[in-house]
Amino acid sequence: MNRISRVALILCACFVSVAWGQQPAGTCTNNWTEFHRPNMQRWNPCEKVLGVNNVGNLSLKWSFATGSGVYSSPAVANGVVYVGSEDRYLYALNARTGVKLWSYFTVFELRSSPAVANGVVYFGSWDNNIYALNAKTGAKLWSYSTRYLVDSSPAVANGVVYVGSEDGNVYALNAKTGARLWSFHTPNNVFSSPAVANGVVYVGGIDGNVYALNGKTGAKLWSYATGNGVDSSPAVANGVVYVGSEDFNVYALNAKTGAKLWSYATGDFVQSSPAVANGMVYVGSDDFNVYALNAKTGAKLWSYATGDYVDSSPAVANGVVYVGSDPVYALNAKTGAKLWSYLPSNVVDSSPAVANGVVYVGSEDGNVYSFGLK
Repeated sequence: MNRISRVALILCACFVSVAWGQQPAGTCTNNWTEFHRPNMQRWNPCEKVLGVNNVGNLSLKWSFATGSGVYSSPAVANGVVYVGSEDRYLYALNARTGVKLWSYFTVFELRSSPAVANGVVYFGSWDNNIYALNAKTGAKLWSYSTRYLVDSSPAVANGVVYVGSEDGNVYALNAKTGARLWSFHTPNNVFSSPAVANGVVYVGGIDGNVYALNGKTGAKLWSYATGNGVDSSPAVANGVVYVGSEDFNVYALNAKTGAKLWSYATGDFVQSSPAVANGMVYVGSDDFNVYALNAKTGAKLWSYATGDYVDSSPAVANGVVYVGSDPVYALNAKTGAKLWSYLPSNVVDSSPAVANGVVYVGSEDGNVYSFGLK
């Protein structure tokens, strides 16, 4: 998800299949409130403004300059964009104009991607803390100290914040108070961001394992050993867990048992986190390619060569795949054809968010970008 280890509410009446997401049918939430989105798949099924026929007309709406590189991926909620920077600040920006609404300073860099739930912003920092801030004002509500850096991006479900730390633990914290409910220890760092589906927490570890944990107790349900560290954050769809590994493979695992269903070998590390939509899995690799795989079989449907590492995690919306590299791209989800690109002055490791007809992403050049139609 990042290169450190080489490494407002709008409702629309659109049908969302329970089979493909965690959102109930008939309800559509167009916000992008956390790294995975509520459906755990980096897929926005509610986006209807941007599509294959008009995404080529995207233009820069605004950019906001932070003081250092932006690896954090934006969260969008109620007309506000939340994003962290290596300049040690978490920013809240007006989604329409890019004007700063507030910022919150931590002691060290921010690479964790924020999650927004019930008027609170949650994120981790390299100062070893997990923070909860008032989403409107930026006032600190609580912080929880782990023993080491927090790169992992929080997931919030059922009043609980789930997040990993480089102290080797996965934490479950009370979302209102920050009190620790449980922790699960792995033998090495946890960069991966948890996915929570059907009461189970799925997360990768640098020890090379993918873990499934009971969301209430933290008890291990199963683990699957890959051949190397797992920076990638799992996506969960149709009873399958999709995740990348530094052993160069993308895996599909049975969500109940952890049994391997298939794997696909790329040419380098897979630190990118998969996006899953409409029977396809989209993921980047450090072999300079974006891949589209059949979700059931793992067969390659297409690949697109970017010319640089793809540590950014794809976002999928209305037939388009958005992903960062050098530059940031919009690709046809069915064919892989390039529809649009934009070249910042440095690489894009941040993962795009797509909401309300606008694409938001950060860059190592220190800017947060907003792209939309004129």
